[in-house]
Amino acid sequence: MDLQQMRYVVAVAETRNFTRAAELCSVVQSSLSHRIAGLERELGVKLFSRSSRRVELTSAGAAFVAGARESLAAADRAVADAAAATGVVRGRLAVGVIVTAAAVDVPELLQRYRARYPDVRVFLRSGRSDEMAAAIRSGDLDIAFLGLPEGERPSGVETIALDHDRHALVVPTGHRLAGAPRVTLREIAEETFVDFVAGTPARAQSDQAFTDAGLVRDVAYEVGVVELMTRLIVRGLGIALMPSAFVRPLAAGDPDLALVPVVDGPRRVEYLAWSRFNPSPATQAMLGVLGVRSPE
Repeated sequence: MDLQQMRYVVAVAETRNFTRAAELCSVVQSSLSHRIAGLERELGVKLFSRSSRRVELTSAGAAFVAGARESLAAADRAVADAAAATGVVRGRLAVGVIVTAAAVDVPELLQRYRARYPDVRVFLRSGRSDEMAAAIRSGDLDIAFLGLPEGERPSGVETIALDHDRHALVVPTGHRLAGAPRVTLREIAEETFVDFVAGTPARAQSDQAFTDAGLVRDVAYEVGVVELMTRLIVRGLGIALMPSAFVRPLAAGDPDLALVPVVDGPRRVEYLAWSRFNPSPATQAMLGVLGVRSPE
């Protein structure tokens, strides 16, 4: 067994297709299939169930892939550590970003990082703050930009607060509240709302604010994409509470949207989070670009 065989198996597991896996690994399909078949003979188990249309992991294959991923990650880390000892940073950096990130201009940050560390391959992933914090703890992400309600912090990871922000009310320009100097939660509680999916940290920020105020509201549309949220608002289907630092540039470029300050609205803290256990050279390099000193 060798690392290349492991890479082939993981590629097939991820693509569920031998042809696409071979393309991903830059090898002819016959060679990839031959190496995997040889590995199956060596192990004495079938890793994949194959048909003319489908490829699925067997239970033995699923167990093997989990260990193979760990082995490949360890091998990649060994190569990166060896390079770092000579002053060269290379390897892989997995970055998580919430869709409403505003404290850091992520593309500009990656541009600076690329200029200094061109040998690092960066993988970006967006999602929920709680899931991305868990991904850091499990090793699936190296670093992430998160947003949580004020008073909450990600657990099990190193963090620094990047920004504290208030939510603003987002309404269509023809709405009765457009142009108001400010509003309270009680004044908008009877409105129809567009918001993020229930159970997510992004949604919890608004839910908690209304609960603390003893108010109940109607969320008629649950959305996971900001662009769709704003389109629903423009159509007059609802209003929304969104982080002001994020939504202000959107409203400035869209004459159909208006922002109104909310006196007692939700507050959010944006965090930078990374693994507290042995961060990789690529992670330490990113922290350096951000001006953050990783704890020893």
